[in-house]
Amino acid sequence: MERSNYSVYADFILLSLFSNARFPWLLFALILLVFVTSVASNMVMIILIHIDSRLHTPMYFLLSQLSLMDILYISTIVPKMLVDQMMSQRAISFAGCTAQHFLYLTLAGAEFFLLGLMSYDRYVAICNPLHYPVLMSRKICWLIVAAAWLGGSIDGFLLTPVTMQFPFCASREINHFFCEVPALLKLSCTDTSAYETAMYVCCIMMLLIPFSVISGSYTRILITVYRMSEAEGRRKAVATCSSHMVVVSLFYGAAMYTYVLPHSYHTPEQDKAVSAFYTILTPMLNPLIYSLRNKDVTGALQKVVGRCVSSGKVTTF
Repeated sequence: MERSNYSVYADFILLSLFSNARFPWLLFALILLVFVTSVASNMVMIILIHIDSRLHTPMYFLLSQLSLMDILYISTIVPKMLVDQMMSQRAISFAGCTAQHFLYLTLAGAEFFLLGLMSYDRYVAICNPLHYPVLMSRKICWLIVAAAWLGGSIDGFLLTPVTMQFPFCASREINHFFCEVPALLKLSCTDTSAYETAMYVCCIMMLLIPFSVISGSYTRILITVYRMSEAEGRRKAVATCSSHMVVVSLFYGAAMYTYVLPHSYHTPEQDKAVSAFYTILTPMLNPLIYSLRNKDVTGALQKVVGRCVSSGKVTTF
């Protein structure tokens, strides 16, 4: 019994991104810079959308929710990793690993569903502009956000208890920088093939449902854009949709590699690199992609900066 309790509830060891790095402190500084930039840029997006009346539209409301998810998402993983590197420690408790695992699955799942539902917003705006205020009312927007969070929570509540109930009686060294499912299952001393198959089907469904919504929406959008006679309207439609498609491609592509591609096609080092991309880099890239290609956001930012500069001059005089 004592052995069994140890194998289930003892601490894990995270090997982290720094274990094989040639210049670990340079990598530390880079990840810290990305983390600060990600949190700051997403906070700026949320604040701009809140204070600028021109951004009080369904699309920007959904973007603010995406920014909130990105802040929580990157904060679930990176601070722990950076603190461990500073303190020269690698241990994570069973409870801490379980919490990180649950939050990661919930936030990743919520973002999957939100990105899929955001394509519906673009479809209505371009294909049914006259009905847009009705089809994307405030109530519908909140329902979309609630559905995304509910879908992510279900994923977390279903997979976390099952994953963490396996007896981990291997070396307890997780060859990863956070408690991700594939890396955890490698430590189990029981057969997890049935669960891995079920999880594979679950991940396919989680990717397939939003991807089907995205594919259907953008097929209709492309047909509508092709039929547009105004060049300006066509350019604006392509600009807003291309930003969303870039974000979807980055996030879904990395997730498909990790959870859909058979394990024989990738190594632990490749898993770390891909996971770092969609857990660390993607939350930083999302606000940059949307803001750099969007005149409304850049205009709102310039307006706020102008006000700050003007108030600073007045205070000085």
